[in-house]
Amino acid sequence: MIQLKACRNCRSITDQNKCPRCGGEVSREWQGYLIVLDPEKSEIARKMGIHASGRYALRVK
Repeated sequence: MIQLKACRNCRSITDQNKCPRCGGEVSREWQGYLIVLDPEKSEIARKMGIHASGRYALRVK
C-alpha cells in the first residue's frame, strides 16, 4: 500500500520522499484532503495561498 505524505512547506500531497513542487521536507502526519481543480476560482485555494492545481493537506505536522 502506498503511504501518502504531505509537504511541510506547500502542503502538497505526494508519495515521494521529497516534495516534487517545492523540494521541501514531507511528513506522514497530516490531516484533511483538498483537491484543487481551478485555483483562480477557488476561494479556499486563495485563502490557503495555493496557486496550482493538485492534491493538498489541510494540516501538516
